[in-house]
Amino acid sequence: MFTKIGKIWYICGIFSVKPNFRMLTLKQIRDDKEFAIARLAVKGVDAAATIDQICALDDARKEQQQTLDKNLAEQNAAAKQIGALFAQGKRDEAEVIKARTSQLKEESKTLEAQLKETTDKLNALIVSLPNFPAAIVPEGRTAEDNVVVKQGGEIPSLGEGALPHWELASKYDIIDFELGVKLTGAGFPVYKGKGAALQRALITYFLDQNIEAGYMEVMPPIMVNEASGFGTGQLPDKEGQMYHATADNFYMVPTAEVPVTNIYRDSIVDEKELPIRLTAYTPCFRREAGSYGKDVRGLNRLHQFDKVEIVRINHPDTSYEALDQMVAHVEKLVASLGLPYRIVRLCGGDMSFTSALTYDFEVYSAAQGRWLEVSSVSNFESFQANRLKLRYRSEAKKTALAHTLNGSSLALPRIVAALLENNQTEEGIVIPEVLRPYTKFGIINGK
Repeated sequence: MFTKIGKIWYICGIFSVKPNFRMLTLKQIRDDKEFAIARLAVKGVDAAATIDQICALDDARKEQQQTLDKNLAEQNAAAKQIGALFAQGKRDEAEVIKARTSQLKEESKTLEAQLKETTDKLNALIVSLPNFPAAIVPEGRTAEDNVVVKQGGEIPSLGEGALPHWELASKYDIIDFELGVKLTGAGFPVYKGKGAALQRALITYFLDQNIEAGYMEVMPPIMVNEASGFGTGQLPDKEGQMYHATADNFYMVPTAEVPVTNIYRDSIVDEKELPIRLTAYTPCFRREAGSYGKDVRGLNRLHQFDKVEIVRINHPDTSYEALDQMVAHVEKLVASLGLPYRIVRLCGGDMSFTSALTYDFEVYSAAQGRWLEVSSVSNFESFQANRLKLRYRSEAKKTALAHTLNGSSLALPRIVAALLENNQTEEGIVIPEVLRPYTKFGIINGK
């Protein structure tokens, strides 16, 4: 059943939604200012003043362009006149027009500088606006306003004496947080022995499952240039959260989404190639400025962590079907580990700058007694593609912007935290069956 809300259609259900085929382009903003203001308000952004500035700058840009075009046309006409007058022996008349041409050239330089300044200001304002949220995105400002759409698995009852993962890590000598502080700083743990083997097993298992589901593995760089950060929307929005190598102006990747999606920056792909499905493992780096307190202990929030990512490039008509498939795939991964989980639809205020619709996966940490986010699966519609200049060519030889999607499958730290805590027994920490072919052991018990 389809229901209409304003200018967006959606399918009544948990996940499915029709794409709104909108992107934050100048034409869209100017054509429907009120719609743009209303949608951005769902993300907690009061865009009215910015959009008014955009429209004013666009008016100024058009006026400057028209004046410049008129000036250049006059120069071209004068050049033809000068040649004709010299040919007729009318030197004095030709010199008068030459003087006027010199004046026009100087005026053109000034106009070009003004036009560039106006255009730069205009573009800076446009890229400061986040993506529109899809119609089914709930209104709200914080995680408290997110909507749980599905829950699975059984929450274990550990009884008295259950330990949080940071104490289990110390007890069995599998993760050394203090050594990480010595080597680098807080948020950079050292995995040891069976802890390192568990990390490697999870990475390989997730990659194998993604490949089996039709994703091609790639191994991208873990440093990217500024253009890549801009293309996927991390820059300028998240500049302060990224580690920056200033000498070379490179950024450490906050997620494999950045280099993998940018593989297709400035590209036109044939429609027959869609969908494109890629997976990659990378270490990820996030400054997490301002993060502190009991909720960031141990593996709960790190500056460096391992993550396996899936990325899709889809035709606009199928991107929400693709989102459903990605959500189902991540759900299968989490369930296979025997972890209790829930799927949460993010409200507007809790969504990323670039996302149109996001589902978070959370697993229950029994020893901590709370839910931990382990994956985000998002559809960016054409927002990233517009910045990336990523298009597809139809059979009719017409080009249009593709849709991009990505998801964690999965981020390791909180998965490891939940596995250690939920699977602790008197004999040790029991490894899930699906991981044992990778770990080569079934229990962590300090031996």
